[in-house]
Amino acid sequence: MGRYVLRRLVLSVVTLFLLVTIVFLIVNVFPADPGRQIAGPFAPQEQVDAFNERLGTNDPLLDQYGRLVRSAATFDYGESFQLRQPVSELLWPALGRSAKLVAYGLVLTVPVAILAGMFAARRRNTFADRSIVTLGVASSSIPEFVSGVTLQYLVGVKLGWFEALALAPRGSNLITELKHLTLPALALVVVYFGYIARMTRAGTINALDSDYTRTAVMKGLPNRRVMRSHVMRNALQPTVSVVGTQIGYLFSGLIGLELIFNYPGLGRLIYNAATSKDFPMLSAGVILVGIIYMICTLLADLIIAWMNPRARLEAVHT
Repeated sequence: MGRYVLRRLVLSVVTLFLLVTIVFLIVNVFPADPGRQIAGPFAPQEQVDAFNERLGTNDPLLDQYGRLVRSAATFDYGESFQLRQPVSELLWPALGRSAKLVAYGLVLTVPVAILAGMFAARRRNTFADRSIVTLGVASSSIPEFVSGVTLQYLVGVKLGWFEALALAPRGSNLITELKHLTLPALALVVVYFGYIARMTRAGTINALDSDYTRTAVMKGLPNRRVMRSHVMRNALQPTVSVVGTQIGYLFSGLIGLELIFNYPGLGRLIYNAATSKDFPMLSAGVILVGIIYMICTLLADLIIAWMNPRARLEAVHT
């Protein structure tokens, strides 16, 4: 196990290095003048040149690349071009808000989707199975911003059951924050319930049809023990992989929901940085999302390796 973990950590570091390189290349392709972005369109050229000199955008590309690598290592990206504040002071609060929304959405989605997928697999080709699969396919085909607008209007505005805006007032308690986050979290449930349920169903069917499950049943083991000790451990491996991958996406892919519910999360911060050509903020946000994605996939791989020792043995020998 230790060798497997070490290999995955090395691969994560290499992936992060490649991500920093790609971010640097993309940022330097943008046809924008950072000094002009800060000073404004009517500022004299001397002032623009002074800003570019202070920012180091006139330095050789290799020096700029070295600074970006050091920034990724220390997570000190300097000051935002657009907001004139340290990037870290803006990034970490946005990350915390996104983490609350992602965690709430996953708590509402994952347990229900797993139970529904296993229930459908146990009752294959029945009305219940077909209903769950059809519901899952239909819900997965609805973009989150469509379900978000629908929930906001019907449940938030018309019925008034939950708050239509996701950001709770400053100093609110946990219950109030969850009440504000419920509608965007339910929009995530609509999108990801079907995907996770169908993955769980497929994994459970494969586990139920396997030789080790049939052997356990022939030994006379109780159904509950067969499901817990033999089926679930193998059936949930694809689900763990899917959830780990989706967590990384959720931190930056919820731009539509964050705009609809006026929620200042990480995705919206990156979107604003991209549209305003705020390169320090954009670089920091993209690299942070890459780090989150790698951590989540690493944890998912480690959980799968713990659940199935053959997975880590195959990974080590490949």
